[in-house]
Amino acid sequence: MLFAVDIGNTNIVIGIFKDESLLHRWRLDTHTRKTEDEWRILLKSLFSDTDLSESDISGAAVSSVVPDVTPYFVSISTNLFNVVPVMISGLSAIGMPIKTDDPLSVGADRLCNAVAGYEKYGGPLIIIDFGTATTFDIVSQGGEYIGGIISPGFETAAQHLHMHAAKLPSVELQFPDTIIAKNTEKSMQVGILYGAVGSVEGIISRIKEELQSEATVIATGGLAPVIREKTDVIQYYEPDLTMTGIEKIYRRIIKSSNN
Repeated sequence: MLFAVDIGNTNIVIGIFKDESLLHRWRLDTHTRKTEDEWRILLKSLFSDTDLSESDISGAAVSSVVPDVTPYFVSISTNLFNVVPVMISGLSAIGMPIKTDDPLSVGADRLCNAVAGYEKYGGPLIIIDFGTATTFDIVSQGGEYIGGIISPGFETAAQHLHMHAAKLPSVELQFPDTIIAKNTEKSMQVGILYGAVGSVEGIISRIKEELQSEATVIATGGLAPVIREKTDVIQYYEPDLTMTGIEKIYRRIIKSSNN
């Protein structure tokens, strides 16, 4: 079985795969201050709630955009499961050409999304990941990662407004019934969420114009279902896209190293 870890700026997602099937999935808070021992105890607790044992793990793979947390999970993989984890990056044998100025600067999670998305849907492909940042990643018809876009995440924008404007409250990110708002909370919800919809639609339109072709558009991340309800430019929602990509890249790297 594969121990897969996606370390993001807000959450750490841990998955256990048997072959290509995701058996278990846990979401943890990245910002929780824990020592390596505390992370190890937490993982043991999670395993105790399943029918798994630590000896079932035969491989590990880590996708991370948080360097300070990465060493904990490298050490845990090595010491708890007795496997050296595969570290996913732009220099890995992911099986997809990366046509950017600096492949190493592309987030590992974005590469995982691109590989998993292209294997399922082909190309051209546009992947939107609604996380701490909202990212757009573009894969060509021939399966090349050709670039992307990074913008502030919508939850990040909402928190920024609350923190830096004295009279603006923290709001729940849900669409109000009307677009003309009658109070401050709903005014912020309209501005943030319909602003998000307009941003997504505008960027997708411009990407397609530059590609000079149509493209399949898929979305992942926490706010994807919320935004998708209000726009028809997102065709598919894939909640486990990054996890799936970690598993696929792990298999490709292992196969490449064995050849």
